[in-house]
Amino acid sequence: MIKVFIVDDHPMVIEGIKALLHDEENYPVLGSATDAQSALQAFRQALPDVVLLDINLPDMNGIELCERIKKEFPILKVLGISTFKERSYITRLMEKGASGYVLKNVDKEELTEAIRQVAAGRIYFSMEAAAAITGQSSSPVVPILTSREKEVLALIAEGLTNKEIADHLFISPLTVDSHRKNLLAKFAVKNTASLIKLAIEHGVIVL
Repeated sequence: MIKVFIVDDHPMVIEGIKALLHDEENYPVLGSATDAQSALQAFRQALPDVVLLDINLPDMNGIELCERIKKEFPILKVLGISTFKERSYITRLMEKGASGYVLKNVDKEELTEAIRQVAAGRIYFSMEAAAAITGQSSSPVVPILTSREKEVLALIAEGLTNKEIADHLFISPLTVDSHRKNLLAKFAVKNTASLIKLAIEHGVIVL
């Protein structure tokens, strides 16, 4: 029996995965969480065998959470499950300690096989994930942003000051400044103009 835990910011996705595994008595779903902190708290109470981990989460991205999981719970196996099939996302997640990666269009047979392989200490990639890794061309690295960072970025693009953004989002100007610095670091740029230009090119914001 392999105990599974699901981390995804969309409750409907969680319910969909639970439905896939409902009739599989060898893969009981121990629990689920829609954000990173709730997941970490749950792991401190009861440890599953395999975590199905999405990339896009509201408080920290799945790559960062994977690193936290492997540091705090090294025996826990992480299987990435996402709509992202770019090589950069997959390799970054694997570098942080994940044992495999599948896309959300996976069927029940492949999902249970992936869970079984990962739980056994092996590496598993769905066909599309494997193709992305072995492909000759790779997509540009698009930074993974939290929901709050996306909100701040959109308001920066509208030309709002830190204070105006703070008032709009009901947070402090210092917090806005911290988000702004994180955004510059994630996009590897030195000024706001370059940040907005790159965000538009990557389709992160639309003006």
